Formats: sequence, C-alpha cells, structure tokens
Amino acid sequence: MQEFKLPDLGEGMHEAEIRRWLIQAGDTIKLDQPMVEVETDKAVVEIPAPVAGKVANILVPAGKVAQLGETLITFETASTAPVVQASASNIVSAAFPIKAAGGTATRSRVLAAPAVRKRAFELGIDLEQVPASHPSGRVTMEDIESYARQTSSPALASALSQTTHVNGIAQNLQKAQVPSLPAAVEATALEERQPLTGLRKRIAERMERSWRTIPHAVAFEEADGSELVALRQALKPVAEQRGVRLTYMPLLVKLLVPVLKEFPIFNASLDEEKREIIYKHVYHIGIAADAPEGLLVPVLRNADKLTVLDIAKQLEHLVEGAHKRTLTVSEVAGSTFTLNNIGSFGGSSGVPIINYPEAAILAIGRLQEKAVVRSGALVARTMMPLTLSFDHRLIDGAQAGKFLARFKELVEHPQRLLLDMI
Repeated sequence: MQEFKLPDLGEGMHEAEIRRWLIQAGDTIKLDQPMVEVETDKAVVEIPAPVAGKVANILVPAGKVAQLGETLITFETASTAPVVQASASNIVSAAFPIKAAGGTATRSRVLAAPAVRKRAFELGIDLEQVPASHPSGRVTMEDIESYARQTSSPALASALSQTTHVNGIAQNLQKAQVPSLPAAVEATALEERQPLTGLRKRIAERMERSWRTIPHAVAFEEADGSELVALRQALKPVAEQRGVRLTYMPLLVKLLVPVLKEFPIFNASLDEEKREIIYKHVYHIGIAADAPEGLLVPVLRNADKLTVLDIAKQLEHLVEGAHKRTLTVSEVAGSTFTLNNIGSFGGSSGVPIINYPEAAILAIGRLQEKAVVRSGALVARTMMPLTLSFDHRLIDGAQAGKFLARFKELVEHPQRLLLDMI
C-alpha cells in the first residue's frame, strides 16, 4: 500500500480544497492519468497519478479542505517503487523523475504542463514520442495536436467525434422546452442556498483577511488621458503588424513602474510578526482579472524588465488563463503591487480592497470625455479616474497624494518616459 500526500503548492500555501476527484476507489489507473483537481486561493491545480496501479482508498472527499502533508489517497501497486511526492515546482512543470526503491532515477519524465499530459492521455499519445518545439524541451499543447495530425491518431478522430456528439446533445437540450413549475412550488421557491466553496470561498477569505488586518485609506485623482489615447492610437497599428493586440494596460504598467521606484513604500509589505517593513526590489504587478468564477489576480513578473510589447503579450496570456482557470501557481502568486483596470468592464470609479499583504492597490476608471477648463476656456478632454487604496500603517495621505500626482503627470505626458529609457 502506498500513500500520496497533499504536496507543497508553493507561496506559503498550507492547505487546498479538493475540487473533484477524477478517479474512484477500485479504479485501475495509469501513470500520468489525471487524478485530482485541488484549489487554493491562487489557482486550480490538476495533479496526475504518480504511479500506475489500483486506487485503494480516497481519504479526503471532494469539497473538503486538506492540509499540507495530509494523505489524500492510497494505491495498490505491483512495483515496490515509492510514490514520488510532488511539489510546487514539479506540479507546475510536471517534470520530476520516477525513482526506484534504491533511490536512483530510472527515467526522466518529459517536460509538459498537467493540461498537456491530460490531453496526451486522452488521445493515447506517448509524450516521449512527441517532438518538443520549445527550446527548453517542454512539450506544448500545439506539439500534441501537431503530432496527432501527423500520425493520424485514431484516438484523435474518436475524441473529435465524441466532441461533436456532445455538442449536438447540448444543442438539442437548449431547444427542449422546460415544463413550468406548479404555482404552489413557485410560491415557496423564494430563496436558494448554496455552499460557499471553491474560488468564491477563497476570495471571501482573502477579502475578509485584508479588510480585518489592513487599515484602508483612500485617495482620489483624475488624470487627463488624451495624450495616452493618442499614444495608443499611434502604436496600435505597429503592434498589430507584429501580431500583438495593444490595450491601455501595457502602457499603464509601463507608466506605473517608475512611480513605484520613486516611492518604494508602495512596493512594500509589512511583516506583522516581526513588525518590519519589507521593501521589494522586484516589480511583480498583479493585474485584476474578471474570471467566470470570481476575481483572480494573475501576476506580470519583472515588469520593469519588459518592453510594452512584451507586457502586452504576457497580459493576453494571463487574462486568457484566468478566464480558463489554467494558470499555474507561479502565475497567480507573488505580486508586489496590484493594478485594477475597472474601466475594462465598464466601471467609471470604485474603491478597491488591497491585495493582502501588499501596501497599496491602484484602480483605473473608464476613459470618458468631459468638459474641463483649460487656460480659462471650456474644452472637451478624455479624463481617467484614479483611486488609490493604501495601508495607513505604512503610508500617509501626503505620500499617497504625491504618488498619484506623479502617476498623473506621466499619464498626461507619457512621452516623458523616453528621457529615462536605457
């Protein structure tokens, strides 16, 4: 009998909710077969089976929270090889070796993300046979699909056929008429209760912790975004020629970084136990994204070292991953400051809650034309609302005002960044 324990998922996470089991007690499973989905407050992680064998017992059912190191499942295997315990790094990359009883590696597993391994398993493809297009040797989803087409895999044709069949059933169900409820039933169906689980539960816990722990203070400003609009219009065709969709966010991130460097307390956090301020010398910008199940904050790492086009490319990947819940732990953890573009979903203004344990969060409202006074004359300008929530233990109102004033200056004169470019 062999055990598999909840692995270290990184970023100081000590527990995870079992979202759903993909296998049952008594099932015979293969190596790398998708086994269980676990959810932290950062991401959904699919863990593949670390061995081939028979499922003996599932000890933590779906919907329950497991602690780090707690046994989740036991296996009966013919081999004496121990179960290789996963960790944050090998769950993300799925690249840990299978070791024999003596402790020596018998073979190295192919570099591939869990989603890629799942797809290969579904199509009956041996990952070791798939040529990797990535320089690191990692097999991508595109590599799997290309290999399946080249080899005319029967499993691929079957999978596509099943997908078409399922889609047809879904369309028929949509056309079917649902019978109306009796009046007596409708009269009593005045409320519905659902358990607070999954991502919504994690969001609730994080918001409660942030609001209870951090004394929030808020500063407001409004910037003239006309020059920023003109800059984007000028750069947009060039970006499209290079296959990049340029939104305002990459430009705003690029404008934000020098302000964080000028006011380092906004890129800091408080160690509450030691009562020490931790100044961060990296600029990992959290980007609030509206996912179907709730708010996620994917992280743009080392934003100060990226070009505008690099930022645009990475943001597109991060936002898409947030919507599909396919981001890895490293892509949704470790931010040092969060930028929330509430204008992207129609919000004109709002007061954001700080992304614990950061020191501040900046919300950008919707760009809209307003009548403003310039040199004594009334003119139409494209204005951008700014809201800064900050930790009043670390930051005073005067500092917040200076921070917003500097950011406003760069938004209104974005070309000034050229003076500081290396």
